[in-house]
Amino acid sequence: MQQYIDSYDFSGKKAIVRVDFNVPLDDDFNITDDTRIRAAIPTLKKVLASGGSLILMSHLGRPKGVDAKFSLKHIQQHIAECLGAPVQFADDCQKADAQAAALKPGEVLLLENLRFYAEEEGKPRGLAADASDEEKAAAKKAVKESQKEFVKKLASYADCYINDAFGTAHRAHASTALIAAYFPNDKMFGYLMEKETAAVDNILKNARRPFTAIIGGSKVSSKLGVIKNLLDKVDNLIICGGMSYTFVKAQGGRIGDSIHEDELIPDALEVLRTAEAKGVNISLSAETVAGKEFSDTTERRTVDIFNIPDGWHGMDCGEASLARWKEIILASKTILWNGPAGVFEFPSFAHGTEQIATYIAEATQNGAYSLVGGGDSVAAVTRMGFSDKVSYVSTGGGALLEAIEGKELPGVAAIRN
Repeated sequence: MQQYIDSYDFSGKKAIVRVDFNVPLDDDFNITDDTRIRAAIPTLKKVLASGGSLILMSHLGRPKGVDAKFSLKHIQQHIAECLGAPVQFADDCQKADAQAAALKPGEVLLLENLRFYAEEEGKPRGLAADASDEEKAAAKKAVKESQKEFVKKLASYADCYINDAFGTAHRAHASTALIAAYFPNDKMFGYLMEKETAAVDNILKNARRPFTAIIGGSKVSSKLGVIKNLLDKVDNLIICGGMSYTFVKAQGGRIGDSIHEDELIPDALEVLRTAEAKGVNISLSAETVAGKEFSDTTERRTVDIFNIPDGWHGMDCGEASLARWKEIILASKTILWNGPAGVFEFPSFAHGTEQIATYIAEATQNGAYSLVGGGDSVAAVTRMGFSDKVSYVSTGGGALLEAIEGKELPGVAAIRN
């Protein structure tokens, strides 16, 4: 039975909370963006204010075993500063029995990186490159069997379980999908997960029309499922960024040296045919800002997107494209944005992405519901100071995409079922 954080009695109880503290660090282990930590703070403060204690578990990076570079100890102090409370540290997430048992109400314990153990992801490690299928199967079986003990140990530390890590909700990992079974009557979403799932529902189930989705980024392959699912839901689909050149080439356009995926051309054509049959307005870029080289300082030229010269790369959308998209966005009542309109990393080619952020903020001010997700899209609204000028900024990348694609997220299902 799912519980709810606002009505649950945490008094005297230990809550084990799956957070997503996979934050970027510089070479000196300083946090360069603490958004994910700050996003979880309201949930953590709620437990402490209600008389409970906290056991925090997260991953950091993609270690292939114990690696000091990926230790959560690097972020321990910053968590304490954000939380306004001391944070203890357990050097091994599987050997924290005594520390967990000694926790008093109001105290916090941070467990070491879950992914130091192969059991968190349930995938074997260290297999030889030439391992046979039998050896691979045996290794996978061994990890799955030991995973049961791994999860059981984590669950033994606490009285209740909270999942507040939307960024990992699409992973069927031990700490996101399996541990909830040990708390059949004491499992719940944190505030962040509640907001994330509500935002997805607003887009997929409660959208006001016209509904416009803006899908960008470099590859069609990474978002093909999302695009196909949205064709049953949207009125307008703006396709921008690197993926647009596959659609242009599919229609016979000249794309120069622009990024594209030839193997996805049949899928692009199918999307265009399906959109036409369903009455969905697909809007591609009208013109592109092309670069002679793939760099920030290269020579630039604005050209028709169907006639990019050989040797030139499409790098950003042009003003004619933006004028068309501004009209669509400002007429919309529901807006989903995932993925940049150009090579956002280069300031010289960030204009299109930044303008889209401006249009969405204006539409939101006029009463539209807007959901922004995906690293570069989020970076754009954050950098421009628009985070509080859109309806919701998602912390999920892959999780948001899979939710929009219509897939059931394991981390969500584990709480709801």
